[in-house]
Amino acid sequence: MKILVTGANGYIGSHVVKNLISQKHDVFVIDKSFANIERYNVNVVDINIFEENENIYNLTGNPDVLLHMAWRDGFNHMAPTHLKDLPLHVSFIENMIKGGLKHVVIMGSMHEVGYWEGTVTEDTPCNPKSYYGIAKNALRQAIDIISNQKDVVFQWLRAYYITGDDMKSNSVFAKILLAAKEGKKEFPLNSGKNLYDFIDVDELATQISAVSTQTNVTGIINCCTGKPVSLLERITKFIEENNLDLELKIGAFPDRSYDSPGIWGDNTKICKILKEK
Repeated sequence: MKILVTGANGYIGSHVVKNLISQKHDVFVIDKSFANIERYNVNVVDINIFEENENIYNLTGNPDVLLHMAWRDGFNHMAPTHLKDLPLHVSFIENMIKGGLKHVVIMGSMHEVGYWEGTVTEDTPCNPKSYYGIAKNALRQAIDIISNQKDVVFQWLRAYYITGDDMKSNSVFAKILLAAKEGKKEFPLNSGKNLYDFIDVDELATQISAVSTQTNVTGIINCCTGKPVSLLERITKFIEENNLDLELKIGAFPDRSYDSPGIWGDNTKICKILKEK
């Protein structure tokens, strides 16, 4: 398949590109730089997706699938760019569809849901608490309307807590590695009681690739393990796996009031996709 990946050089995107290439797909990539994927056999598309262009589908090679992962300031959930860029994302995808695109896959986030306790299904109501979550949720709603009007396959991939390749992330795991590198012996933490759905970035890339290359299962798809694990348990395991000489200072920070005490995805749909693959 001919697959166009935006944000291809990003933390998740580079792993997805690697996975798609390994499956012999014809991968076209768009990003501001390509340091993480330059070793792969990809087709670089030199175009600004945020510049209004009604002919953009043809200019990007008439792909079979658009896998839209590009997003500014993803690690800063209250950045004003999330709301500023929202209409630009909508315009880009709408022009791709008007040009003839028939299959759209977009990267979503658990942050669209907001405060929630327990399993997140595709029917879980969304009440985002950050600009990032608001913008992602609004993009999903807009493209859902557009894709239904044009009879386009639409898949929204909702990711949760990602681990692996940690120095390229902005997660607590990256901060732990940095603390160890700086020679620190203690790492401050909150209670660590919160339960999350942790998934390794390579496993996530496999799931994203599997979704993007099939059309039987559509709509909101949780890319996750479906297994809640406490933050403290996962961090303790991470320190052991990496043989780090760090002691956790539990309770150094208070738990944030807007963090869900436990949130994880329903993996029914992704398991069905992987089984059929």
